[in-house]
This record gives sequence, C-alpha cells and structure tokens, in this order.
Amino acid sequence: MPAGQLKTFLDGAGIDYMCLAHPPAFNAQQLAHHVRIAGDRVVKTVILELDGKMAMLVMPATWRIHWQRLSRSLDTDFVDLADEQTFQDRFPDCEVGAMPPFGHLFGMPLYCAEVLTEQPELAFAAGTHTESIHMKTDDFLNLANPMVIRQGFVRPGARKPAWLAGNRRRAPQRKTSELSGAVG
Repeated sequence: MPAGQLKTFLDGAGIDYMCLAHPPAFNAQQLAHHVRIAGDRVVKTVILELDGKMAMLVMPATWRIHWQRLSRSLDTDFVDLADEQTFQDRFPDCEVGAMPPFGHLFGMPLYCAEVLTEQPELAFAAGTHTESIHMKTDDFLNLANPMVIRQGFVRPGARKPAWLAGNRRRAPQRKTSELSGAVG
C-alpha cells in the first residue's frame, strides 16, 4: 500500500490527514526527527507472532516492548518478533519497515499501546520510508479499531518503581587488586 493507495483509503473514509514527504526514515525515531514531532506521537508498527499467527502491534516510537508483560497482557504462551521474510509478502506494495498501522487492511489483528491513544495526533509511515501520514488520534482509532492494551510496554529511561529498585541484589564490590590477578 504505497502512499497513494493509503490516501485513497483515508479519503474514502472521510478522514482529515496530512501527507508529508521527508528524507528517508528507516525507523519510527528517525521519522520523529525528520518531521520534527515528539516520538510519543509517532507510531512504531511491529509485526508479531502470537502462538504462530501474525499480528500487528502499534506503540510510540519512544517506547519498547516488555516481552513477558506483553505475553501476559495478550494471554498467549508465545509472542515474538516476526521475521521480515515471513511477513513481507503480506505487505506487497509497502517498503519493509514502512507498513501503515491498519492491521485489518493486511488481514491481521491490531493491538495498540494505550499510551498511544492519549496523544492528540499521530504520525506514521505511509508505506514508504519517505512519506508519512499525520492525523488525529481519534480518527485513527475509529478507522483502525485496534484492541487497546495497557501492559507490555516500557518507556526507555523510565525509573523503576521504588519497590523494585530497592530490592535489587548487588554483587559485592571487589578491590581492584582482586580483579586484576597475576599474569605470567
């Protein structure tokens, strides 16, 4: 689905949006940099394998997956990143890594990090690495109809809860002389 097809889809749904051309962005963080908006408003589209079935997950560019929590949240025994070679045929007109976040267009369930729904507007790849779509979050949610999930995500650099940070066991500190040892 190159940008033209995506625009036709959005126009057909009566959605207001803006399509921007920009230098190549090969990940969501680069897209945020090129279009000069906060990474929390840029959609990172991740293709997952859930118990052997493909699914699409969208989350802010600045966040990462906490695999154990995500597995619990999705009530699945197995969740992993899908191999690009396994799913690239499902996105025949998209550049790899530039899939727009509309799972239903590609026959996949769509899961969305709740924190992404709290943004007033979103930006995402439009099927290419050089064009992006910007639209209101409410319009995206109404059109994409994702299953919103709360758990399974971590914001890099976020502080650990006090109960967890205080409970960490540290290895005893050794003196430098103990670590260096005698050589030859």
